[in-house]
Amino acid sequence: MAPTCLHLTSSLLFLTAVICFNLFSVDAKHHHRGPMLLPLQLSSRNHSQQRHLDNIRRLLQSGLSPSTPNARMRLYDDLLSNGYYTTRLWIGTPPQEFALIVDTGSTVTYVPCSSCAHCGKHQDPRFQPDLSSTYQPVKCNPSCNCDDEQKQCTYDRRYAEMSSSSGVLGEDVISFGNESELVPQRAVFGCENRETGDLYSQRADGIMGLGRGLLSIMDQLVDKNVIGDSFSLCYGGMDVGGGAMVLGNITPPPQMVFSHSDPFRSPYYNIELKEMHVAGKPLKLPAGVFDGRHGTVLDSGTTYAYLPEDAFVAFRSAILREVHFLKRVHGPDPNFDDICISGAGRDVSNLSKVFPEVEMVFNNGNKLLLSPENYLFRHTKLSGAYCLGIFPNTESTTLLGGIVVRNTLVTYDRSNDRIGFLKTNCSELWRRVQSSGAPAPAPLVSQSNDTNREITPTPTPSGSPPNVLPGSFHVGFITFDMSISTNDSKSKLNFKELGELISKELEVDKSQVRLLNVTSKGNEYLVRWGIFPSSSANYISNSTALSIILRLRDHRMQFPERIRNYKLVEWNAEPQRKSSWWGHHYLAVVLGFIATLSLSAIGIWLVLRFRQQSITAYEPVASPVPEQELQPLQS
Repeated sequence: MAPTCLHLTSSLLFLTAVICFNLFSVDAKHHHRGPMLLPLQLSSRNHSQQRHLDNIRRLLQSGLSPSTPNARMRLYDDLLSNGYYTTRLWIGTPPQEFALIVDTGSTVTYVPCSSCAHCGKHQDPRFQPDLSSTYQPVKCNPSCNCDDEQKQCTYDRRYAEMSSSSGVLGEDVISFGNESELVPQRAVFGCENRETGDLYSQRADGIMGLGRGLLSIMDQLVDKNVIGDSFSLCYGGMDVGGGAMVLGNITPPPQMVFSHSDPFRSPYYNIELKEMHVAGKPLKLPAGVFDGRHGTVLDSGTTYAYLPEDAFVAFRSAILREVHFLKRVHGPDPNFDDICISGAGRDVSNLSKVFPEVEMVFNNGNKLLLSPENYLFRHTKLSGAYCLGIFPNTESTTLLGGIVVRNTLVTYDRSNDRIGFLKTNCSELWRRVQSSGAPAPAPLVSQSNDTNREITPTPTPSGSPPNVLPGSFHVGFITFDMSISTNDSKSKLNFKELGELISKELEVDKSQVRLLNVTSKGNEYLVRWGIFPSSSANYISNSTALSIILRLRDHRMQFPERIRNYKLVEWNAEPQRKSSWWGHHYLAVVLGFIATLSLSAIGIWLVLRFRQQSITAYEPVASPVPEQELQPLQS
């Protein structure tokens, strides 16, 4: 009887423990508890580096004046995964949102028009002029090319990779985002009626032209005297992506190095590159090799760098000599003869220990140091392998694409005909230059010749889906499903690293982000994540929840270049669950029940034991004992 009672007691204790665990657990119908995720550390910084970033922040902010505010804008996507960086721009009243490639080699800003006869499927819906109360077509005039009906101005742009864009010109209100101090402005842009090549197939909606020219968004804003004649770009580094852009003047940091830029040399932004050094040794090249045709051109819309043939051969040979101990491997694409090397390891921070430093020397003697991430890209099929991101150019022009200026603040100081460079952490820089919030746009007087009416553009939308957080709605937790595809089907997705990045991008504490569920097929993944309140709160504040939802909805999270694409499939904000009396007191009740049950079980066991001992102790001595009952005692 006693063993049976003990077994019953232990079973009840185990059952009670299970009940307690389930009470602490979150409803499994909606999600499963996953591992805690740590925030991603982009780089380890000592105190001097931290002071350096703080100085940059102060200098950037000190360059802002009330008369010439800046448009501070965030950059999205990744250079090597997408081939470009994009920013968000809003056109019209009410605003229609677009993801535009940041391109210093283009002069026209254009988006697909609702009337487009041959436009691809892009990230956002096409621009609908009829839905904008402030849209006006640019009427045919002697200074533009006109359509067949001689009613509206047109544009036509063709690119070296055989893509093209053409359409009509319109004028409308353009907004620059909630982080921008610059209020919405009227500007002329292209409304696409036809696009071909990469422009047709790309995910981005269109182009934001930052080049020199009357139709450039920069020239239009400068002509209105609303910003200074300068802009800055800062591209994120390898495996990070993203970055920052500022339209308008900034005060150059003291460490920034400049090169003269001749606006009359070509329509493109150029620098005066004199020499290149590899591991401290100058390449043996004829004088003026970087000064052919357009000279040395900076083009943010180009992914890689292209050197004249002689310069490329010398550069390739110098790099290979410095890493002769590593193994040469085939490139990821058999259609290209890439120069790839294996054995350097996956940690990007260690590349400078293996690959040599490269210096670009300008005519004025200033030098720009290039890290390995500025001339290498990660091999998409071999772990720890890298390929040269610099290629030969069939022409004499030197073309420096985005790879050369990763993690580099580049200031296009057009008013002083110079371009400045400063190596920095561009992902961190964005977080330091972004403003805490933009004021509501002020009334704007139309610049159009056709009307003098005053318009008040709708503020740049916060993007909140209707009725997301009605009334006193308290968000208990947020779940979202992501469809993710990777470049390599053989390598598994690192969910810990991905979770760390999500924690950082959504700006929540590491303990709030949890992996809930994963399904996969090849290199395609469907991942469910959960964002929970901090340990000191019972719910997520409405402002924090809204910020998280907007970042998810607008694809504002940046992922490593090995992740080809991601898409938000579904998100859900669950309300805070109100605790009942039982919810507040269940722990005390359960502990009391366990204590009562345990004491009762012990009491019953003691009573039974006492009764058994009593029966044995008081049996009469003279009682006859059957012989068969004594037999077991003799054995």
